[in-house]
Amino acid sequence: MPSISRRTLLRSAAAVGAAVSAPTLLTACSTGSGDSDVSNAGKKLAPWPAHRPTTGPKPDLAPTDAGVQAGYTAYPSDLVKSVSRTPGDGSTIKVMSVSFGTPPKPASANRFWAAVEKALGVKIEYTIVSQADYQKKMATVMAGDADTLPDIINLFSGFVLPREAEFVQRRAEDLTPYLSGEAITDYPNLANIPTHAWRDMGRIGGRIFGIPLERPLPGSTLWLNQGMFADAGMTEGWSADDFAAVAKRATSGRTYALGAAQGSLFGNAAHSAAHNAPQEWAVTKDGTFLPGCADERYKASIAFQSRLRKDGSYHPDATSISQIDLTTLYYNGTVGSMQDGFGAYLPKYRESQGKLTPAAALPYSVGGEAGGIAAARRSFGYTVLKKAKKERVELLLRILDYLAAPFGSQEWELVHYGVEGTHFTRGKDGSPQPTKLGEVENNTNLPLKYLAEGPQVLFVPGMPDAVRALHAWQLKTVPHAVRNASYGLQSRTKNAQGTTLRALLDDTVTGIVAGRIPLSEWDGAVKKWRARGGDRMAEEFAKDYAANT
Repeated sequence: MPSISRRTLLRSAAAVGAAVSAPTLLTACSTGSGDSDVSNAGKKLAPWPAHRPTTGPKPDLAPTDAGVQAGYTAYPSDLVKSVSRTPGDGSTIKVMSVSFGTPPKPASANRFWAAVEKALGVKIEYTIVSQADYQKKMATVMAGDADTLPDIINLFSGFVLPREAEFVQRRAEDLTPYLSGEAITDYPNLANIPTHAWRDMGRIGGRIFGIPLERPLPGSTLWLNQGMFADAGMTEGWSADDFAAVAKRATSGRTYALGAAQGSLFGNAAHSAAHNAPQEWAVTKDGTFLPGCADERYKASIAFQSRLRKDGSYHPDATSISQIDLTTLYYNGTVGSMQDGFGAYLPKYRESQGKLTPAAALPYSVGGEAGGIAAARRSFGYTVLKKAKKERVELLLRILDYLAAPFGSQEWELVHYGVEGTHFTRGKDGSPQPTKLGEVENNTNLPLKYLAEGPQVLFVPGMPDAVRALHAWQLKTVPHAVRNASYGLQSRTKNAQGTTLRALLDDTVTGIVAGRIPLSEWDGAVKKWRARGGDRMAEEFAKDYAANT
């Protein structure tokens, strides 16, 4: 397979630089001239922020260095106070983030919003952007006047925004002086964010511009209706053939074992990881970057999904229904599985009570080799600040430090559940239980959690068995996680063309699995992808990887 190694970079750097500077590659959402160098190669790299874990309640289920999360089977009885004083000064801050909820009630009629403002000591003007509108809205923001930028902006990792890194480098505050090394200890909750989240967020031009939203190691996960699959013969240690047979048996009438949503490629992340295919990019010991799409295991996973579709195991509208509608079909038993982020376990267990038992699927084996899971980017996006005077930047960092309070703190409880007696009551085990008001006034609809958040832990209020099941699943699967080697690295070509190039491959995957395109078309699509920018991305990632190692 053709590839680009570090040894070829000196010969090709000049040619690559000319190629990626071509105007046709840099027109989308331009933020100015095309000569910004966001690469970390040849730069003095800012040290990562010092990691200073906070002292909190001891978990019931221990984390591991490999990435298994700490688990809490009961809510902490004695909450700590993680912020010593009100961070704000009474001023107004403007913030913007993605949202996966419904629009919140306005601030004037929202007691959750008011409680958070009081605790933070600021007024919040919140621009909330639905996932469906996020790319379009961000294009407008990135092309606008610098003076009109919100003070705090969430950059969601679910999309490749054209020239995102260039926009951040030019318009956002360089946070290196405030956060690099020991400087971050002025903000203890931010210092509690593990180094893996900063690394996967990455530097831009050697500098630190954002604050990552830490996430667990497991990424896209196949969530099963455990009863449906168990009844159809699911067993631990199943093979790909076993999986296909179980899915076929679980499908009958208007009930389908496999659900998928528009853009999920028939659950491609879970299936390609089970085949141990690289998740976008792999890197060899000598720094060579290999594209996952050119790996035969990835092609085999597409063929396997096509087999599942021919068996009739997929819902017939798998290429067109929304993720929200698919979730409804999952809860009402129409589909027995769906791909979603691992972090979606909390609503899965909450919403499915009395209807089904959700379970994260153990990956099947392929050819006798244990299957893998998709490793997530350990940063679910990141937060940047509008350029401002030192005093203003420090105020905004204090606000984010409050929002990043750890599990087991008073601040975490307020930001995640609101006010006791108003937005939640206590269950028998002391865990917060949302009231009717808390079901509409919360940090899903007012998504503060996408501005800053402390390290994630495993906790499901009032459901200790669910926490034990999730922790046990992680112990089995985390050692087999397949990581995208490009996380945290810069590629100018990806910044400019990533969305278009990804669509070329994604559309081909969907077409093959849906039966509209033969599998034989895949190699041609990969060849086009490589010629139009894929091989340039390999060169750029290799160069940036060498600078970071």
